[in-house]
Amino acid sequence: MTDASIIDPAPLRSAPASGSGGAQATGGTPEPSVRDYVSLLKPRVMSLVIFTAFAGMIAAPSGVNPVVGFAAILCIAVGAGASGALNMWWDADIDAVMRRTANRPIPAGRMAAGEALAFGLALSVLSVMMLTVFANPLAGGLLAFTIFFYVVIYSMWLKRATPQNIVIGGLAGALPPLVGWVAATGSVDVAPLLMVGLIFMWTPPHFWALALFADTDYGKAGVPMLPNVAGHPETRRQILLYALLLAPVALAPAFTVAGGPLYLVVALALNARFVWGAFRIRGRADATARADTFAVEKKFFGLSIWYLFGHFAAILAEAGLRAMLGDYAAGMALL
Repeated sequence: MTDASIIDPAPLRSAPASGSGGAQATGGTPEPSVRDYVSLLKPRVMSLVIFTAFAGMIAAPSGVNPVVGFAAILCIAVGAGASGALNMWWDADIDAVMRRTANRPIPAGRMAAGEALAFGLALSVLSVMMLTVFANPLAGGLLAFTIFFYVVIYSMWLKRATPQNIVIGGLAGALPPLVGWVAATGSVDVAPLLMVGLIFMWTPPHFWALALFADTDYGKAGVPMLPNVAGHPETRRQILLYALLLAPVALAPAFTVAGGPLYLVVALALNARFVWGAFRIRGRADATARADTFAVEKKFFGLSIWYLFGHFAAILAEAGLRAMLGDYAAGMALL
């Protein structure tokens, strides 16, 4: 997952910068606390990864042994945390000049960069190996690819190179439901691929809504986010475009083994609200938005979080209904 879901209000603090990624440790760095190590894992981003991976696993028609399922979700969570730690190691220089990230362990001087690197690498290897053992090699391979894509393709390359960084890089955050499904079944199906598509298409409007009211942070750090490069009017147009393209992708799972009528009703309601919110953003003038401190954009950003949660909660609810109906049918067959 990208790390844009939470805005850290902590003020900018003095911190070392390394210039081009992979910040170097400073002398006299104090011993990091347990809280600092937890912070490296990006627990709020991790929670979204766990939730979507769990939905993908539970939606799989084959079912999964509870012990295997718990172990697989734990491995996916550790892999997500490893990605977060490696991202913080690489981005420590730009984190130091962005207000919402300046209090992270490395730029704040509470942890040496080398410790974060070693921690992230160790967790990466551990999570991939254990998922391969507990689930299957395909699931382990997908988790390894997810970590690689987020750290190398997104963090080290795309983030600083192109305003399309979040569009392409969003694939890393979209893969957890597929990893969960494959951990349960050992195979790929259309349903988890549509879940991947849902998150992939959701990521740009979600992130760009944040970028509209946090663009000065990205500008200071030299990160080419769309509002800084193409301007606010184009960003607003792109948010609406992606919201419109997202709607059919979000509705499609209703017609797979993972969906059903409940999911369809929820998806219709959520997408109608999401598209309407994007239309409101598209019609805004930048001066008006600044005058009211980007109230509409902030509301849309909050809505986008609930939008994704609602879709995957509906997938879980459909799985629960299928299990209940299956148990009922089995009970009736015994009568």
